[in-house]
Amino acid sequence: MSLKQWGAAFIGCTTLLLTACTVVDLDENGKPILPADPNAKASFDNLTPQQIAQQTWQERVIDAAHKHALDATALTTQLKATHDKPHSVFVRLTSLVERIDASNEREQKLVMTFNGKPLEIQLGPVVRGNAIRDATGFKFEDFTNQVQFAQLSRAYNREAVKTLAKTDASWAGKPATVLMAVTINAGQTEDAVALELKQEEQ
Repeated sequence: MSLKQWGAAFIGCTTLLLTACTVVDLDENGKPILPADPNAKASFDNLTPQQIAQQTWQERVIDAAHKHALDATALTTQLKATHDKPHSVFVRLTSLVERIDASNEREQKLVMTFNGKPLEIQLGPVVRGNAIRDATGFKFEDFTNQVQFAQLSRAYNREAVKTLAKTDASWAGKPATVLMAVTINAGQTEDAVALELKQEEQ
C-alpha cells in the first residue's frame, strides 16, 4: 500500500472514530456533565432535607400511604406481633373522634378510640417523631450525608401539616377517616401523625 493510500485510510478511520464519539458538555469547572444512570440509586447529596421532603412527598408518602395503608384489623395484628425494634407503618382508620386536644396550641392532637383505647394523632403545627420518614422505607444508609437523614423527619413533619383539614371542637363525636403514619413499639402506637383528614357523614 502506498503512502498516499495509508494516509487516506488513516483519515477514514479517524473520521469514523470521531463520528462515533458523543459530545459531552462541561460544567463551570471544565468537568464533563455525564447523564444520570437510570439504574443508579437516587442521590440527595446536594439537596436540603426540605427539598428532599418536597420532591418525594407525593410518591414516597401520599401515594405509598394510599397503596399500603393498614386497616384497623391489620394494625391490630401488627400490634400483637413480636418485633425486635420499633417500626413505622401507614394506617387508615375510620372511627369516631373522641376529642380535639388543643390544650397546647403548637401540638394539637385528634383523639380517636382504637381497640377501646384513645389513639392520639398529631395535627401540628409542631409534630414529633420519625413515623413519616421511617414509614417511607428510607434507611440511614440511603444517605451519604447523614445529617440529611436525621433532619428529614422534621422536614416531612412540616410537610404533613401544610394541607391538613382544619379541625375544631365540632369534630368531637363525629366519624372521621384519618390517613396517618404511626410507629409501633412493643405493642403500642407512638408518634402517630395525620397525613389526610376527612369528616364522614353520620
